[in-house]
Amino acid sequence: MQVTDAHAHIFSDDQQRYPVLASAGARPPGIGTVPHLQQQMAAAGVHRVVAIHTSLTYGFDNRFLIDSARANAPWMAGVCTLHPEDPKSPDLLRTLVRDCNVRGMRSVPAGQPERHLDYTVEKHLNHPGVDALWNTAEDLGIVINVLIKLALADELEIMLQKHPNLPVVLDHCMFVHGDDGMQGETMQKTLHLARYPNLHAKLTWLVAGSGQPHPFPDTPPLLRAVIDAYGPERCVWGSDFPCEQYTPKVSYTQYPALFRECLDLSDAESEAILSTTPGRLYFGDAAGSTI
Repeated sequence: MQVTDAHAHIFSDDQQRYPVLASAGARPPGIGTVPHLQQQMAAAGVHRVVAIHTSLTYGFDNRFLIDSARANAPWMAGVCTLHPEDPKSPDLLRTLVRDCNVRGMRSVPAGQPERHLDYTVEKHLNHPGVDALWNTAEDLGIVINVLIKLALADELEIMLQKHPNLPVVLDHCMFVHGDDGMQGETMQKTLHLARYPNLHAKLTWLVAGSGQPHPFPDTPPLLRAVIDAYGPERCVWGSDFPCEQYTPKVSYTQYPALFRECLDLSDAESEAILSTTPGRLYFGDAAGSTI
């Protein structure tokens, strides 16, 4: 089994070559770098990783992401983030897919500032600029990772209806939180969206979405319900690396085993969620539809 982490953020310590936003938070040197990731993967038994562009640090400047994805193929695949209202974005996406080992694009709502993301205000997902990028992704045969909160769930549903053949991954399941329980609105909407066969669930929130200490008993029942609704063939696991920054209550080396144990995954479910499904979506492991 090629254990695959479908959600890791990577950073460079070379801020002259890869400048960071003034608003970027402090990060200890070495934490979140590619060598750090490789060391953690080896210790955890993870074989491949999907590197997600770190927008809060680099804005819409994808240079570090694409340089890393290109240099570290075949064990790394890249997911870029492009401004949906920049008319150059569709052509840029084509170039990144052709030349830079980019296998997905993180789709953010329109209405963003020019150089960085504003996560505090929800804009519009059902927008011509977003639509143009989704059309381009479909033409290129890559995956859309959609990053939204609950306020834009209805617009996501419209987009899924407009693009039924495009594989879409719901990042963080719109930030489901264990404190809200099974009847929480975000949880219920995540389950509702499972009716769209091209939508996949990214299961990154065992720890990050929990309001309780280890072993995080509030999130496994919710994750189990998502797996049952989508099927393991439409679910992927992600660590949200670096854990020191995003999930400090668990180490990277603990996370894959903890995920399997807390959810009591069968061997077949583990194979699908941790290997087959992310391999099909991001690494071209199987020919044919990714739905």
